This record gives sequence, C-alpha cells and structure tokens, in this order.
Amino acid sequence: MIDRLHAFMVLAREQHFGRAAEALGITQPSLSSALKSLEDQLGVQLVRRGSRFHGLTPEGERVLDWARRIVGDVRTMQAELRATRSGVSGRLRLGVIPTAMPRIAELTAPFLARHPAAEVTILSRSSDEIRDQIAALELDAGVTYLDGEHLGRLRTVPLFMETLCLVDRTEAGGPVSWSEAATRPLCLLTPDMQNRRIVSARLAEAEASAVPRVESNSMLAILSHVASGDWAAILPQALAEGLSLPVGVRARPLSGGPGNMVGLVLAAREPLPPLVEALMQVAEQFSDR
Repeated sequence: MIDRLHAFMVLAREQHFGRAAEALGITQPSLSSALKSLEDQLGVQLVRRGSRFHGLTPEGERVLDWARRIVGDVRTMQAELRATRSGVSGRLRLGVIPTAMPRIAELTAPFLARHPAAEVTILSRSSDEIRDQIAALELDAGVTYLDGEHLGRLRTVPLFMETLCLVDRTEAGGPVSWSEAATRPLCLLTPDMQNRRIVSARLAEAEASAVPRVESNSMLAILSHVASGDWAAILPQALAEGLSLPVGVRARPLSGGPGNMVGLVLAAREPLPPLVEALMQVAEQFSDR
C-alpha cells in the first residue's frame, strides 16, 4: 500500500496523470492501475477524473492527509533503522528563502561537520512553498520567516533577527527613513515573497507608497540593477554586508520598526527523521538567537 499511497501523493502534487507517471518513472496505465487498486482497497473514489485529472474528491483530500502521515512515518522508520547501523546519513532537502541564503552556511556547515555521512541539498523557495513542500514530504525542513500566520502547524526554532537596509548609489551616510526610501527608484522582490510583504508593511506603517519599477524573485537580478545605475533595493543587512558593493553604492540601515525573526521550520511530528533531528539540534545551538 505504501507505494500506492506515494503514487497518489505524486498525482495530487502534479495534478496530471502523464506528469505524475513520469515523475514516478512508470507508465500512465501503471499509475492508473495503482490508483484504482488503492481506491478498491479503501472503498472510496479518490480522484475526479474522466479523460483527464479533475481534482481530488473530498475523500481523496482526507486520504491525502493520511497518506502524507503514513508515508512520512515509514520513511522515518527506515531512516532510524539506517541510523542505528551507520549513524546519521543521507541527503537532507532544505528549502531556504532567498534573503536567508547569505547566512545558511552558519547552519549547514556545523551540521555537515558533525555528521560526515550526511549531505544537504539547499533549494531557494518562498515561505509558502517551504510550508507546502514540507507538508507534501518534498522538503525535509526549511529556513524562513517565523512571523505571521503562513507557517500553519510547523515546528519552529529561532535562528537570527533580520534587519533591513537601503542599498543605493549615494554619498550620504547614516540611517535612512522608510519615507525617504520610498522616493527612490526601487527594485524589490515579487509580491509572492514574504520579504516583499514585510517591506510593503513597513512602508505602509510609514504612510509611504512605493511602486517598484523592477520586481524579481531573484536577488541577483535586483542587485545587478543596483550595480548598473541609479536604482535602489531594500535588502537584509547581512546580505548587503556580504556583498562586494560597487564603488559609490552604500548600504544604509532603515530606521524604525522591529526586525524579523528567521528560523528553522520542520514538520510537527514525533519522532523526527534522524537527519531532521540532527539539524534541529544544531539549530538550537545557533549563536545568534
């Protein structure tokens, strides 16, 4: 049943029989047969379908929740058994918001040093993608903002406080107000990114409106505009400090407003997979909390 539940999870994710079959490495008839066997075994219809995928039935939505729990528990059991034989090993899939990338090695480097048989895949994801992909077992953990209600039922470990600064070409020094920042030709992250929502909220608190001329989900694209001309960006202080800024470009702290806590997030289940448990232990010892 585990294989059929996993196939059902992949179909729910892809929402297309052909793409799901390709992701599973099987033929589409084999996927349809596995789904039909699962429906017969459970006694309910899981998928609305005719000639193509039309979504999950209410029973299918409920079974999807159970499938994620069951498959997750089986994977945890298998990982625990491997750990008893050879210690913590395997590949950890970690989703990280773009603005936390400059500091992620502060978490992953000690983790890898402590567990030589472990490996890490670091993927740039939005805060919403991290939440959803942990729930779907596509990520093992994430590093994202801990503020707001976007986390759902995820377990959290605080890591560091993010502060923001204005990066632009200027001779001025010292802090800059949010109202002044709003007058600059801004390059900002796209509205689906949590950092952008935070920036928009800070501007609104300062009763300042800003319409960015450039939006991107890539920090590199934003930074390339700042480096090339009279553009400005609102970035995390840690990111600006880690960059080799072009001559004449400065990072000035933005005054007013609290920082935003960034932390490790993981599924609220017990027991945790050994890789995730090991990463959480490193996170709990993180120096800048």
